Amino acid sequence: MMSTKAFALVPAVEREQLMGDRERVSLECVECCGRNLYVGTSDCFVYHFLLEEETAPGGSATFTATKQLHRHLGFKKPVNELRAASALHRLLVLCDGSITLVHMLSLEPVPSGARIKGATAFALNENPVSGDPFCVEVCIISVKRRTIQVFLVYEDRVQIVREVSTPEQPLAVAVDGHFLCLALTTQYIILNYSTGVAQDLFPFCSEEKRPIVKRIGRQEFLLAGPGGLGMFATVAGISQRAPVHWSENVVGAAVCFPYVIALDSEFITVHSMLDQQQKQTLPFKEGHILQDFEGRLIVATSKGVYVLVPLPLEKQIQDLLASRRVEEALVLAKGARRNIPKEKFQVMYRRILLQAGFIQFAQLQFLEAKELFRSGQLDVRELISLYPFLLPTSSSFTRSHPPLHEFADLNQLTQGDQEKVAKCKRFLMSYLNEVRSTEVANGYKEDIDTALLKLYTEADHDSLLDLLVTENFCLLTDSAAWLEKHKKYFALGLLYHYNHQDAAAVQLWVSIVNGDIHDSTRSDLYEYIVDFLTYSLDPDLVWQYADWVLQKNPEVGVQVFTKRPVDEQQSRFNPDDIISCLKKYPQALVKYLEHLVMDRRLQKEGYHTHLAVLYLDEVLQQRPSASGKDAEVTETQAKLRRLLQQSDLYQVHFLLDRIRGAGLPMESAILLGKLEQHEEALRILAHELADFPAAEGYCLWRSEGRAPPYRRRLFQLLLAIYLGPGPSAPELAVAAVDLLNRRATEFDAAQVLQLLPGTWSVQLLCPFLMGAVRDSVHARRTTQVAMGLAKSENLIYKYDKMKLKGSSVRLSDKKLCQMCQNPFCEPVFVRYPNGGLVHTHCAASRHTNPSSPSPGART
Repeated sequence: MMSTKAFALVPAVEREQLMGDRERVSLECVECCGRNLYVGTSDCFVYHFLLEEETAPGGSATFTATKQLHRHLGFKKPVNELRAASALHRLLVLCDGSITLVHMLSLEPVPSGARIKGATAFALNENPVSGDPFCVEVCIISVKRRTIQVFLVYEDRVQIVREVSTPEQPLAVAVDGHFLCLALTTQYIILNYSTGVAQDLFPFCSEEKRPIVKRIGRQEFLLAGPGGLGMFATVAGISQRAPVHWSENVVGAAVCFPYVIALDSEFITVHSMLDQQQKQTLPFKEGHILQDFEGRLIVATSKGVYVLVPLPLEKQIQDLLASRRVEEALVLAKGARRNIPKEKFQVMYRRILLQAGFIQFAQLQFLEAKELFRSGQLDVRELISLYPFLLPTSSSFTRSHPPLHEFADLNQLTQGDQEKVAKCKRFLMSYLNEVRSTEVANGYKEDIDTALLKLYTEADHDSLLDLLVTENFCLLTDSAAWLEKHKKYFALGLLYHYNHQDAAAVQLWVSIVNGDIHDSTRSDLYEYIVDFLTYSLDPDLVWQYADWVLQKNPEVGVQVFTKRPVDEQQSRFNPDDIISCLKKYPQALVKYLEHLVMDRRLQKEGYHTHLAVLYLDEVLQQRPSASGKDAEVTETQAKLRRLLQQSDLYQVHFLLDRIRGAGLPMESAILLGKLEQHEEALRILAHELADFPAAEGYCLWRSEGRAPPYRRRLFQLLLAIYLGPGPSAPELAVAAVDLLNRRATEFDAAQVLQLLPGTWSVQLLCPFLMGAVRDSVHARRTTQVAMGLAKSENLIYKYDKMKLKGSSVRLSDKKLCQMCQNPFCEPVFVRYPNGGLVHTHCAASRHTNPSSPSPGART
């Protein structure tokens, strides 16, 4: 594990200040309370120093110890332990098995002479249970075998409150509330002196090593365990932290979060409580004291006192980051949360995350960098600014100060390695694409989208077009110059369009199609322009480029008019204006008229006639010499026929005059049919064209939506033409027989029989005759059923009438008219179905005046 400089060892009290030239005197114990430093020596002296800390210009700390006084305690034994009770202004001194109370400043024993006798070691309860602010709780290891005693110590007296027996002889003690953590001869235990309940922790061999028991926090202790482990234990007898591995010969330990400091005869070692790794080693020979006094770490040899000064956590973290030790820095930063105010920590931690992110980025660890950037809420412009020319020229961004990284730009970071540069650009593309729609982009959307456009352009990335056709915040000036520099003219047009500069966009695309500039982004750019103009809301722009698109391809170009939304066509584009524009482009004109007539179904004679004339002209150009049934029907001719059949708006006589003598008999027949000249039309179909299915279809077409007699008349006329006078042909007879047999229901059999030649056999017309007879029988039976139903209904009415006539009506002068309430003067009345009687004149007046009272429906 690489070292971390977490602490600096600074001298505090030199040998000369303690003992002068007395070689055989040694330092035995140390106590520090605020600025007061106390030292106990082997010759039973207690020294009092004032300890002043100063910070040198370079940031390092120095200490100056000023001796106040020293006093001999009157014994010939060393001073074993010193503990300050600042609330009482007393110093507790253990010497020669007794704990004496002396004044903190004068070092004079209290006048009462109060002391605790028979103690081999003692500890203050830093989490007292008494609640009395004018006393301290002291737990001693008594000279009585296997006994712990608890005292309350006041300014001038002491009071024993509890004596507890232990399973083995205690060697070291620490106390927290009611709980004692004891090192016995063979094990460590937790003992609740209030209840007497003991909890075994783990074995310990007092013959092999010196025990260490340190209270490090509320209900938590640090112990020297087996195998050179520093073990943590709570009052519940469990460990909530992983152990640290220190030397087998540790003689002292302390905690300065997040570190555990251990002392042996050669070194001071610093271990992390966060990852259990050893972070620092300081040579320190002959050290035998390591104490933590309210966060101040003091170590001592037998000749001098030193202070372990922790370096600020922020500096430690920055040193780790400078060494590229990202994980360690983050672990240490998280651990610092408990020692730093929340707001300050959040600012510091966010900055550390970002610094770590740039370190990972520089090492091309992009996934790790991205997570750190996200967690640290990176102002994404910090990252973009590393890439030359990506930030817009109008951007007011300045990098963070102090800087989050040490790189001027991407070239310095990659040292010109183009492969690394490419990887970094791919990462930025991915990262910007992810954050552009999140809150991270708020306020920076122009910078992000402009940078993304530049990256996509440079990499010839497919997402460039997706960016430009969706909502974006690309700055026009920077983006346009960049796209033009990289010859992305189609994309430049999209940018213009997004910024409502459609004229500039179309002009650019037209130049590409014309070959003035080169951009192979879209092979179908002409069709794209047509589609763009089709949905453009600027009629001036459409008219400006209408001739250009029509010249390139009339059939496709006309779509700018035919595929427009209907409501826009009606409001912004007059069909007559469009037709005038299209006169130079016959194919486009036909397409547009088809759109008006067939798609929009405009009921205007001029459009229908114009379209029919264009169809006719093309048909005549296509077949100047072919005529009659020998001519093959072209697509245009088929369209002409459909139009002539389906439309009722064109000028029939005008078209008929155009067609005469042009060799278009089918078209002539259709036009004659429109004029109700059915006989002439059918003669053309039957005699001139001999197209019998067409003749039959003609009858169906012209009778569609008409009454059955009209259809019968047409079929009868067709049959008469088949069988009429003139040069007969076998095919006409066959057509007549076929027509009769298939359309039997369309004929009046009596009339047909009069037309049929006498030479035709019954067998020949069997299907017709069977159909005619079946139809006749069906008609007769239907009539009979209707007649029977009418007779039945009439019989019911007669029965009802007879019932009404059969009942008698009694009339007297006491009867009153139900309408006028006057008596009847003569035996003439009107009776209603409900039995009511009224005068005839009252009934007549009610009939003429419907609003009068009604006694019932009149019979």
